[in-house]
Amino acid sequence: MNTFVASLVACACVLAGSFARGAEMTVDQASDSQPATIGGVERVDGRLNAIVSPDAAFEILAEGHEWTEGPVWVPALGGILYSDIPNNAVHLWREGEGSTLWLRPSGYTGETPRGGESGSNGLTLDRAGRLVLAQHGDRRIARLDAPWEAPTARFETLVDRFEGRRFNSPNDVAQRSTGDVYFTDPPYGLERGMDDPVKEMAVQGVYRLTPDGEISRLVDDLSRPNGIAFSPDERTLYVANSDGRNQPVVMAYDVEPDGGLGDGRVFYESWGDGMAVDQQGNVYITGPENGVLIVDADGDLLGSLVTTQSTSNCTFGDDGSTLYVTADMYLLRIRLNVMGVGF
Repeated sequence: MNTFVASLVACACVLAGSFARGAEMTVDQASDSQPATIGGVERVDGRLNAIVSPDAAFEILAEGHEWTEGPVWVPALGGILYSDIPNNAVHLWREGEGSTLWLRPSGYTGETPRGGESGSNGLTLDRAGRLVLAQHGDRRIARLDAPWEAPTARFETLVDRFEGRRFNSPNDVAQRSTGDVYFTDPPYGLERGMDDPVKEMAVQGVYRLTPDGEISRLVDDLSRPNGIAFSPDERTLYVANSDGRNQPVVMAYDVEPDGGLGDGRVFYESWGDGMAVDQQGNVYITGPENGVLIVDADGDLLGSLVTTQSTSNCTFGDDGSTLYVTADMYLLRIRLNVMGVGF
């Protein structure tokens, strides 16, 4: 694993390169045959060449949203679902069709109007291929109870409380092959954040929900647990902490045979939001400045996929070698030479 100093130096190289090439990081306009592109690749380690081609860039698939998050590839739809949190909506993007409003409301179903980050955030599929949502406004993990091609806002609550107290605002979610659901619970979906009077939890936790409905808190010492993902063998759980002031780290936890977690260790020194993992064990960390950091399984930085935008999350889709990225108002994609976990 890299030391703190080495991490800072590597990050500095990425960011310095990004800023130095700022004039090149403009949007290339679409033609009749090619979509518009944005960003580029910053290389720190030569091993990145095996992951992403030298001329790779992000394609702009959709734009004009307020804040995109939680992308998930849905084979049954042949496309990507992703959240627009402030607009309380989920959109569907499919090749040849573009992006359409797919579901609203997505995360807040109350009758009293409210502001803030009310919609769904992280999305995933359970073992039966059903959509599971981390719902900010309703402060729960829920499953959609509606057909794929005719979605309506009918949700089944999987869990909304721990020890009788309501969650803050479940943020991101990861499904294990056992059926266990792991999720993070920072305060971002509360209208007043940490100071919201409706906040009932004293901590910002990481939780595990078993298929039989048992809920347990696994981590209670992170200030803003956010993105969450498993290693390919599911023996390690990564949790990104999106607190740039106090705990700018991505943590790694050994997963015990019973589904619990061992003691955490710092995997990488960086503020992080969403994450994805490829079959080689490389971790894709969104949010640092303006893109996606690619860090190998030993915690060494290989480089950065520069979006030029504040970047929230990513996931693999298509045949497994396309990385879809949510960044500010955009949905983006970039072709890679590796496959994501699950393909």
